[in-house]
Amino acid sequence: MMYYFAYGSNLHHLQMQRRCPKCRYVKKYVLKDHQLTFRNRGGWADIEKKIGKKVYGALYIISKCAEKRLDIYEEYPTLYKKMYFKYKGNRVMTYTMVKKTKFVPPTPRYLNIIKQGYKDCKLNIKSLNRALSQLKHI
Repeated sequence: MMYYFAYGSNLHHLQMQRRCPKCRYVKKYVLKDHQLTFRNRGGWADIEKKIGKKVYGALYIISKCAEKRLDIYEEYPTLYKKMYFKYKGNRVMTYTMVKKTKFVPPTPRYLNIIKQGYKDCKLNIKSLNRALSQLKHI
């Protein structure tokens, strides 16, 4: 079992349950000194290091089997690579895009999945709206 940090469509509890049936939502979590962005052909969620910024997401406990399933979904290691950080002395895995392409707005369908995830995890939607507003200034 390991910790996994979700910040995009995997915040959506039902979707995550389908993808990783035995995963367990632990709590909402704020990753400091990173920012949420959207990029690549689908306007998919990504995070990048940015001092003073925050990414709102969720911690899950997942199995090795669930990690393999997520690897397939996230197109690891081609589209996303793994990044690790510490939470209460435990290693937490998340994904970040390999190529930092230009910013691209998410599709309405994908954005709705993320918005539902924000509701499921009781995250403040303002943080998502801030990330989306950055796209308008590019």
